[in-house]
This record gives sequence, structure tokens and C-alpha cells, in this order.
Amino acid sequence: ARMSPWVWDVDTGTISWGGHEDRVFGSAGKPRDHTLEAFLAVVHPADQVDVAEGLHRAASSGQRCDLDFRILDPDGRIRWLTLRGQSADHSAGGSRVVGLVMDVTDRRQLEEQLLQSQKLEAIGRLAGGVAHDFNNLLTGILGYAGFALKAMSSNHPARNDILEIERAGVRAAALTGQLLSYARRQMVVPKVVRLDQLVQNLENLLRRLLGEDIVLETRHDDDLWTTRIDPSQFEQVIINLAVNGRDAMPHGGQLTVETGNCHLDESYAVQHPEVVPGPYVMLSVTDTGHGMDAVTQARIFEPFFTTKEQGKGTGLGLAVCYGIVKQAGGHVWVYSDPGRGTTFKVFLPRVTEEEELSLEAESPELTATGGSETVLVVEDEPLVRSLAVRALRDQGYRVLQAEDGPAALAAARSHDGEIHLLVTDVVMPGMNGKELADRLSAERPGVRVLYVSGYTDHAVVRHGVLEEGIAFLSKPFDMSNLARTVREVLDSGRVAR
Repeated sequence: ARMSPWVWDVDTGTISWGGHEDRVFGSAGKPRDHTLEAFLAVVHPADQVDVAEGLHRAASSGQRCDLDFRILDPDGRIRWLTLRGQSADHSAGGSRVVGLVMDVTDRRQLEEQLLQSQKLEAIGRLAGGVAHDFNNLLTGILGYAGFALKAMSSNHPARNDILEIERAGVRAAALTGQLLSYARRQMVVPKVVRLDQLVQNLENLLRRLLGEDIVLETRHDDDLWTTRIDPSQFEQVIINLAVNGRDAMPHGGQLTVETGNCHLDESYAVQHPEVVPGPYVMLSVTDTGHGMDAVTQARIFEPFFTTKEQGKGTGLGLAVCYGIVKQAGGHVWVYSDPGRGTTFKVFLPRVTEEEELSLEAESPELTATGGSETVLVVEDEPLVRSLAVRALRDQGYRVLQAEDGPAALAAARSHDGEIHLLVTDVVMPGMNGKELADRLSAERPGVRVLYVSGYTDHAVVRHGVLEEGIAFLSKPFDMSNLARTVREVLDSGRVAR
């Protein structure tokens, strides 16, 4: 055990470690002698006053001494010690403090990792909720902008203003999409891929992004294992990490992108509580830039945190990487020292069974988006509901509407004719969209269903992956996209499930 007894003789000022100080301090870092001053000299400068005051308080008051503090190894590495003690009286009338000191660096690191993971999870929930609310608003902005443009002549004086509103809405939608990626609530289409092939496909783009003063080097293991990810999303991870490395090397340098097979064992999992031991495919991105200190490293995956000057970045790049990797069942780790560069390592679970890449049959392009079928629209946000109803009625559909599940079931029961399609929001108070679809299909077998949401919900997806056979439309959407998707679902025969 990395611990040692200690006794501080207050009268003489000496500290005895019982001959076990090497266990805690190490041969090169232990105090040079047995004085209190020598002990305080190896304590981190920021903690020296607290330690000294704590010891003297324990000696004078007789209270317990409970101190957590840092020490600096000769190589500059910070380690954490905890010192516990109690004052005791000498028979001659002097005083001393006795107790134990132990190295708790590993425990402290695990606690900090857990706290950081919980913090990022809480921020993710907040970001996902904010993005969901904004997506409802953006659906309204884009929808009404589209209606206005459709009604305007090409030379209308306000047309350019409406076009600018629409462009701003599209940019805002891209921002909320990044937030949803961070919050792991973005819909993904995973496939079995080899990361080396993904990197090779991006090499030309990466070289253009990095510029002439940065050398790009790629290394790949032979017979690299496959992993299951959304290729387009993971391309974003590679690009974001590369651009982050480029920005850390303003005067040039080298960026190394490496892929390999690895096995994370139990000992690694002990040091990284979020990791499940097993085989992983690794992506490593290393730069020779200015590096990061511990304070910066603790915050790099937070959305909107950036060390770049104002206007040079949103602070979402690494946050998006974090969300995409976590949603894929992997984890990302960073190693960095100021002045020595930075390495990001991404670990993704290996596909344990052979899975062939399936080429999805391209859907035939739809020339018609209208129809005469009856559609039941269920949406708790009035703005989005009114837009959807208006858009579908403009396409010739007969439209019923309701603000929630119970109202939708009541509307369906009072309707004498057939209901061909249910268009429902996923996340609603009381009864969610999946529960509504199940209830309605029990009463009206064969009804088709289209789910709509600003983010994924576990009633429809599992870990962000859409269940097979379910139709889904992500908010924000424009009205033409809604009409095309409705027509496609009606023609495809997807029923509620």
C-alpha cells in the first residue's frame, strides 16, 4: 500500500515517517530531511498554506487533521496525498500529532473522471432540450418563410428579405444539429466500416484543410478490424480533430492520423470507468502544437468552450466529436502537455461478427407529393401543428389534427372514414408517439405512421439507431420535405409498429 505512518513532534518540529516515506513520496521526491519545512517544500505551492495551517490547528485544538493536498514529482507530475491525524500528549507535557499519509492519486483521478462525465452528461441533456425547443421554432420560421416565398412574385421587394430569413434559419438548424450530436440525440445510420478506408477517403480533403506548412502522416494497422458507425458522422469527427490540431500549430508542424486494433483490458477499465473491457478499433490524431494544460483539458468537450479568439470558432467541434463517439458506444481520450503537442485517441467497439456492408436500394425519385388520403397530424407544439396541417391540405390531403395522444384517439374514433396515415411527434406529454401509434393501430389495423421529432427518443430508437421499418422525419423540416416524406410513407406501406 502506498501509505506511511507519520508523527509530528510539535516541540522539536520534526516529522518521523516510520521509514516508509518512499512508499508515498518516491525516492526522488521525498522530503530532504525530517523537518516540517522540508515536508512543506514538497507540497504544491498552492496548498502549502492550507497544509501548514491544518497541522498547527490540529496541534493546538486537539481536533482531527484531515488534509487533501498535491505534491509535485521531479518530472512535474502532480500527485494527490491525503493526510489524516490526531493530536496526542507526551508524558512530559509536550505535544505531537500522529496519523497516516497515503497516495490517493488514482482514486482522485477516477473521481474527477466521474465528475467530468456526469457534468458532460448534464450539459448534454440541457443542450438536447434546448435544441429540441429551437427545432420547433425553426420549423415555424422555415415553414412560414417557405409559404411567403411561394406566394411572392419573383420581383417582390420583400423577397430578398424573406430569403435572408430562410438562410439564417438553415444556419441555425445546422447549429442545433451540432448540439444534438453532442447530446447523442441525433439520428444515425450506422454501417460496418473500416476506419483506415474512411481516413484514406478523406486524405485529399485533410491536406487542403491543413495547408502547406503542416505535414500530414497516416499510419494504419494491417488487417484492421471493422466497427459499426455512421460514416458521414464519423468523417465529421476526423475533420474536427484534424482542424483542431491545425489550429494548435499556427506556425506549422506535423499531424499524424493513425488507426489500429487494440484490446482494452480490466486494468485500463479501472482507470477509465466508462470503458467496457474488450476489443476496440482505435483512431489517433496527434499534433505537434502548443498543447494544453490540465485546466483546459478538463473543459475541451464542453459545448461552446473555446480557447480561440472571438469569431474564430463556435466551441462545438470537440463537443460534437464527444457526442458522436459516445453514441457509437466508444469513448475518446486526450493526452496533452503544454509545449509538447496533443493526442486524441478514439476507441470504437470492434464488430465481433462478420457483417457485410449492405447497399441500400435508392428510393425512386418522387414526382408527385400530393394526394387525397386522410392524414391525422398529432403535435403538441401549436406552431408546428398548424404548419403541417396547412402544408398537407395544400397538397390535397384531408387532414385531422390533435394536440396530444388522447385527443388524437378521440378524433380517430369520431371519424367515420379511413385514416391512412398518422403523423405524430415522438416526445409529447402523457402519451408519447410510439404509445399513440400502438393504440391507434390496435383500433385501426393497417394505419401507416410517420414519426417526427427534434431529437431521438427511446420509444422509437435504441441508442440513436432507428428501428427497422420505422419512418422518421427530423425537425426542423421544410414543408416540401414533409410532403415528400408523407407521400413516400403512404406509398411504401409502412404501418404502425
